[in-house]
Amino acid sequence: MSTPNRVYIARLAGVAVFDPNGDQVGRVRDAVARMRPTQRPPEVVGLVAEMPMRRRIFLSINRITSIDPDAVVLGSGTLNLRRFEKRPNELLVLQELLDRRVQLDTGQAGSVVDVAMESSRGGEWALTRVAVREQTSRLARRGHLHQVEWDRVRGLGGLADSRGTANLLAVLEDMRPADLANALQDLPDARRNEVAAALDDERLADVLGELPEHDQVEILAALDRERAADVLEEMDPDDAADLLNELPPPEQDVLLDLMEPDEATPVRQLLRYASGTAGSVMTSEPVILPPDATVAEALARIREPQLSPAVAAQVFVTRAPLTTPTGRYLGMVHFQALLREPPADLLGGVVVNDIDPLRPTTPLPEITRRMATYDLVAMPVVDRSMRLVGAVTVDDVLDHSLPRDWRDRDAMTGAPADDDAPLDGDNG
Repeated sequence: MSTPNRVYIARLAGVAVFDPNGDQVGRVRDAVARMRPTQRPPEVVGLVAEMPMRRRIFLSINRITSIDPDAVVLGSGTLNLRRFEKRPNELLVLQELLDRRVQLDTGQAGSVVDVAMESSRGGEWALTRVAVREQTSRLARRGHLHQVEWDRVRGLGGLADSRGTANLLAVLEDMRPADLANALQDLPDARRNEVAAALDDERLADVLGELPEHDQVEILAALDRERAADVLEEMDPDDAADLLNELPPPEQDVLLDLMEPDEATPVRQLLRYASGTAGSVMTSEPVILPPDATVAEALARIREPQLSPAVAAQVFVTRAPLTTPTGRYLGMVHFQALLREPPADLLGGVVVNDIDPLRPTTPLPEITRRMATYDLVAMPVVDRSMRLVGAVTVDDVLDHSLPRDWRDRDAMTGAPADDDAPLDGDNG
């Protein structure tokens, strides 16, 4: 194995995994160690890699030919694509040890910030060293960092009574919201809630939108109500409405009352619509401009980084007011059309209105059929007075067309049998 003799595992989180042909197959998310009945440090038996579609698989340490901070390379052989499941005598190093409160043999208290695995001459990997930061008073600077042998640290075995979140958050901070949501689902409930609560409001709002409904509700319930209301304010109104729909009406009312009125109003409006209709799945904040806005102004608006690709794909043109419900709906302009027009031209001269808009009561199957028929990524939703009240985007349609538990890792099925060829020493 062409690799350093000692590797700190937190530095491997997110590192790409490549097959022998140089094709990326996933990214490292953790290391798996097997506890031993003796006092010897735990044996590292493999890595956990996240594949496309959020499946996490086990990579036997014996099948890895190279490990470094830039890449993990696999040797020849067929991947076992079955979902990884931890065995009773195994330890997920980052998930279970990072931030754990421990004590050095000198009596100094601290928390784990990293763990090193090291290979012996015989090729066996074990957890040999622990990076521990001293616990200090709140007024002091960060404590001294110790890198000590595994057996010099007390508190690494069994369950941790108390853990912080700073180091685990550092490992997770570069993940996309969907990947971070996936990682949270692997944590025990109490640990998941701790980590979620430590995220800032905007980051937590993004992650909640990627979690199954039951996890969303449990995380929100673990927050105090004022914090929960702040997080709901950061969510897109349609996502906030979907989450509130999972709560009892009295709890909905409490949280809505705690939200800022201008943030709560669009959410209240969305909650009025029946489930499975355009009104219940639409966003109430599409890109809206008046007919006398220029093409250049429209292009600048859709470049705003906070807009999702589906929302930024088109501009809806209406009379004033420009917040939903707007003045009369005039039509829409796709971003490709904007790119073909002179920047100084007015939107009123390039607007398209040859496709009938949706009504709030239009059922989801009809929305899907019409979007597929016209190859659209978004459709306007208007009321009886032809005022724009929102837009249904393709991601809204997908989200509500898939089974309710599609985000739940426990509901995922394994790989097909012909793709599930176990490797020697593979977990599972």
